[in-house]
Amino acid sequence: MDTATQSEIRDLFEQVKRHSINQRNSSLSERKARLNMLEDWIMKHRTEIHEAVHKDLQKPYEETDLTEVFVVLSEIRKARKNLKQWMMPKPAASSITYLGTNAETFYEPKGACLIIAPWNYPFQLAIGPLVSAIAAGNTVIIKPSEFSENTSELILRMCTDIFKPEEVGVVLGAVKESQELLSLHFDHIFFTGSPQVGKIVMEAASKYLASVTLELGGKSPTIVDRSANIKDAAQKIAWGKWQNAGQVCIAPDYLFVHEDVKDKLIEELVVQSEKLYGNKEMYGGIISRHHHNRINDLMADAIDKGANIEFGGKSDRDNLRFTPTLLSNVTKDTRVMEEEIFGPILPLMTYTELDHVVDFINQKPKPLALYVFAKNKSVINKVKKSTSSGMMTINDVVVQFAHPNLPIGGVNNSGIGKAHGHTGFIAFSNEKAVVKQRTGFTMAKTVYPPYSAFKKFMIDFMVKYF
Repeated sequence: MDTATQSEIRDLFEQVKRHSINQRNSSLSERKARLNMLEDWIMKHRTEIHEAVHKDLQKPYEETDLTEVFVVLSEIRKARKNLKQWMMPKPAASSITYLGTNAETFYEPKGACLIIAPWNYPFQLAIGPLVSAIAAGNTVIIKPSEFSENTSELILRMCTDIFKPEEVGVVLGAVKESQELLSLHFDHIFFTGSPQVGKIVMEAASKYLASVTLELGGKSPTIVDRSANIKDAAQKIAWGKWQNAGQVCIAPDYLFVHEDVKDKLIEELVVQSEKLYGNKEMYGGIISRHHHNRINDLMADAIDKGANIEFGGKSDRDNLRFTPTLLSNVTKDTRVMEEEIFGPILPLMTYTELDHVVDFINQKPKPLALYVFAKNKSVINKVKKSTSSGMMTINDVVVQFAHPNLPIGGVNNSGIGKAHGHTGFIAFSNEKAVVKQRTGFTMAKTVYPPYSAFKKFMIDFMVKYF
């Protein structure tokens, strides 16, 4: 992979920065045309996307279609369909103190934007934010992950085919190149990755007071109540946890299962995991040797501290494979309960009192997602109102990410800002307040100094009643 030099990065940035001023006045038709070109390229090169992602992550083509290609195409089509409405200034309601005044929210592009993408969904998590940035009228530099080398090179080729460098540029490389990009004066930075690196990105952005969208991670808890449909819960948890070999930021990270249904859930998880991912061709690999070693170390630590392997636990170091693995009898002091797993290990703990689960979750950093399986409405409401998370899904997992009309993102440690659809358009836009005042008499003039007795009366009246 050819990486960019410091001078090449700075030259590209200057082009993107200068062009962002011209791009500010881009029309609806121009933005739609860019989205159309992006969609056309993806459809024409769909097989190449499959192959690139498979080389990086051993993903089945069908999974790439569902979780990479389809998600991006849905973003494009949603933006194109609604862009006229999104771009229109929104009138602001008036009040007595603003009689005769017109006001609106005007949506202008933020300018030159940087998108730093991760390796786990290397196409979708680079191009999804790009769709929002284009829709909002920005210029962009994308920094794809060095770990998903094949997909990164495909993204470079795609953007070179479709866009001028000053519209959308791509910088390949690793930490050094990311650091160089983060030293530059971007107007907005969209980062997807770990909370640890998110802090570095936010610190770099603070130098220029650039706005940020941080799509981070964390440990997403999953609660299975005794009122849940256990077979249904097991099928959905198995699907959401083991897809992409567990390398999913919103995957269930650990299970809290009511003691009464523990054995039944384990039985069903065995059945459903074998049914869904027993065929190796339907199951991906681990991104790198380093990450594979880390997952092995997590499992070893849990076993050393008394955890049991209910199923799975088989590691193929030569081919970077790791089977779906369920651990029971897990204690809170294990690494799998302290670190984000980001792999195909699912630790299970039991409970009898829901309050204890809520307390446990609230003592941890706020998660990106929280899942609860239950028919009991009081259980659902208790979890919803007593915990904080970026997203919450009831009786399913992961599916919230692709919902076209939901704001997607974390809270505090799991993320800052939201993305997707209209929310993504807003993230890459400056919501500019515009007021058009009448000439001559205005309500504001009634309280200009000097403060006569009448004006004092008016001010007192306003304070009390307006």
